[in-house]
Amino acid sequence: MQGVTLMELMIVVVVIGILTAIAFPNYREFVARAKRAEAKAALLKIATNQEKFYLQNQRFGTLTELGYTANTIPSESGTYTLTVAANPTWPENFLATATYIPADNEATKCKTFRIDGGATKTSGPYTDCWTRKN
Repeated sequence: MQGVTLMELMIVVVVIGILTAIAFPNYREFVARAKRAEAKAALLKIATNQEKFYLQNQRFGTLTELGYTANTIPSESGTYTLTVAANPTWPENFLATATYIPADNEATKCKTFRIDGGATKTSGPYTDCWTRKN
């Protein structure tokens, strides 16, 4: 007789279930890390553009003055909203912020990233999001 027995089929289903249970959480964490890396890269680009703008104009600019299409823009994947405002603790400086948009739990660790003209990097709710590996 040829064919697959029910026992063999059940073993395959169990193995696939175990592999999925291991792989899916790792995949979600990888995606979350990629989104956080995108937000950090976008803020560093804004900070670099602010420094260039400051050298030419002796002041920091808005996102539209930096060449972006609006004063609030999405990140490349649309996961974070990027804004620039005057720094409340240092008014002649800027504060660029990336805020997580979707209402899921993927970014529970790092919902916001901030960088100012003094290259001070902050994040929330966890304070180590700029340096964390996961």
